[in-house]
Amino acid sequence: MTMPENKTPKKKVKKKPGPHEQLKWETARELGLDDDLARAGDELTVREAGKIGGHMVKKLIKAGEQALAHENKQKQQ
Repeated sequence: MTMPENKTPKKKVKKKPGPHEQLKWETARELGLDDDLARAGDELTVREAGKIGGHMVKKLIKAGEQALAHENKQKQQ
């Protein structure tokens, strides 16, 4: 399949890391896996990726629980 002459291939635009990306790197640092994450193509195992993801979920749940507790506290006042 050939590309029409008036179409050029799209370039990938680097996006600013979002909060989940920042959380991923923070969690990897805490677990001592940030070096492996930096070389993810060759070094990150499924187990390591799962460990990072699992800890991220725990942090997100904790943050959500704290936000709900804070909201409920404000409603009671």
